[in-house]
Amino acid sequence: MKKYIPILQWISKYNQTLLKQDALAGITVGIVLIPQGIAYALIAGLPPIYGLYTALIPQVVYAVLGTSPKVAVGPVAMDSLLVAAGIASIATTGTENTIAIAILLAFMVGLTQFLLGVFRLGFVVNFLSKPVISGFTSAAAMIIGINQFQNFFGILIPRSNRVHEVVLYLIKEINTIHWQTFGLGAVAMLLLFVFKRIHKSIPGPLIIVVFGILLLKYFNNSFDGVAIIKEIPSGLPVFGVPDFDVQQFSEIVGIALTIAMIGFLETVSIGKSLESNEDIIQVKPNQELIAIGLGNILGSFFKSYPATASFSRSAVNHDAGAKTGMAAFFSVAILIAVLLFLTPIFYFLPKTILAAIIIVSILKLIDFKEAVRLWKWNKIDFWMLLVTFVGTLSFGIKEGISLGVGLSLLMVIFRTSKPHIAVLGRIPNTQFFRNVNRFDDVEVHPEVLIVRFDSHLYFANTDYFREQLNVLSQEKGTALKLIIIDGECINGLDSTGATMWNNRIDYYAQQGVKIYFTNVKGPVRDAMTKAGIIEKIGIENCFMSNAGAMSFYETGNRESQQKFSSYIEQAND
Repeated sequence: MKKYIPILQWISKYNQTLLKQDALAGITVGIVLIPQGIAYALIAGLPPIYGLYTALIPQVVYAVLGTSPKVAVGPVAMDSLLVAAGIASIATTGTENTIAIAILLAFMVGLTQFLLGVFRLGFVVNFLSKPVISGFTSAAAMIIGINQFQNFFGILIPRSNRVHEVVLYLIKEINTIHWQTFGLGAVAMLLLFVFKRIHKSIPGPLIIVVFGILLLKYFNNSFDGVAIIKEIPSGLPVFGVPDFDVQQFSEIVGIALTIAMIGFLETVSIGKSLESNEDIIQVKPNQELIAIGLGNILGSFFKSYPATASFSRSAVNHDAGAKTGMAAFFSVAILIAVLLFLTPIFYFLPKTILAAIIIVSILKLIDFKEAVRLWKWNKIDFWMLLVTFVGTLSFGIKEGISLGVGLSLLMVIFRTSKPHIAVLGRIPNTQFFRNVNRFDDVEVHPEVLIVRFDSHLYFANTDYFREQLNVLSQEKGTALKLIIIDGECINGLDSTGATMWNNRIDYYAQQGVKIYFTNVKGPVRDAMTKAGIIEKIGIENCFMSNAGAMSFYETGNRESQQKFSSYIEQAND
């Protein structure tokens, strides 16, 4: 049971010292979560209360089933924007429809994550490369921020996932800026930077929320035209089955898969970054999928939209000294108290202050340093990042992530279809062989070609291997008498690769050229045996090392020479 319910691994060892640390961390996160939850619900295009609902059930489920004691789960800016994109993709209007779609998205996202975890398919996210994720995240963060200009400047700007559309509309309507709204938002943003500069543990968002509420409540007449949240309903969410509409289901399945993958990546990356040797249990990706997946499924029955791990709140949780998942229960307790008794106090909360909180919180997601690093280190990865970034900004969130996934898959195909191939030579007076293009003083036997193929040999790169082997053998010319294939880096061999090797053995035999195999791994050797390759070349022509193969060739072996001559005659016949 402890394997499937991680809370059982630490609850029996729980003590008063851990309780004090978790209580402090949980209360701190709960306080930070209140303004963030309200703000992120607005990003998703939902009433503010749904941001608080989203922090309840998913957070409790993760505390029971999650493997990171410091990850704080709930609404986040990225998923909120993706929810908004999913809602915008369906041509429906009205608050009830919008809410129903968001709740259905939570169920679909949770089901996807849960099934991936149960069937241990967490590895699929490896097809989203880090440059693609960085480009997409940076662009999405800019879209999130720019879409807050409506509340920040007090201008009626239509929501859009395409940055240029928002910027052009803002330029067009620049003369209609509500200066009091902008001034209040600018002051809030400045205070957030100041608080963060003083100390990260200061709950800046909560302070400016209280400041904004008091200012608008007692000086409302002086801030005429500044938009406020107004009434937020009190009470806890009631149980209800998500509205399953087949047409809506098919229309938002793509965005649900995107949110599921991005949410999982965020959760695992945050958990790994905060992982320490003192943690009772370590982060396990497939268990994380089950935890956040089941949290989203159950949350959808209590009016939650998709939830995942939060970078900022997880950092607060860690800095405040959280030791176990019990901290989440204290955060939930704070939220329940707010939902039951304190929602009326948010009536006068200015929307421009929420916009300021959102803009400041997403600035850290714009990763210029990663782009600079990739430009210096790997140009291909840089261009993948840039294309994903520009594509997301220009065409939208869904299109951007689709472009990124496509680029990642193309890069996987490209890199595996044309892997690195090295020609090896002996380092003088040693038994070591190295790449002749990297070492100037290696010895190369005029009659011998030693080739190392640095990849799994399968249908996608078999032709490339054959073509390169032909080119390298032609460069050797008529002096070539032996090809040694170093299998040290070949981790697998499929039927296409085995057939190619059989054909090459026959081809080079007709040219009077032998083929030896060295450093072949067990699974590859098994495949070669089943394909008849070992029988064809003779077990005596398979070696444990390149040095052994060269020694065998240079000293000569009469029996092997006679067998090879017989084989050439049969091949020619």
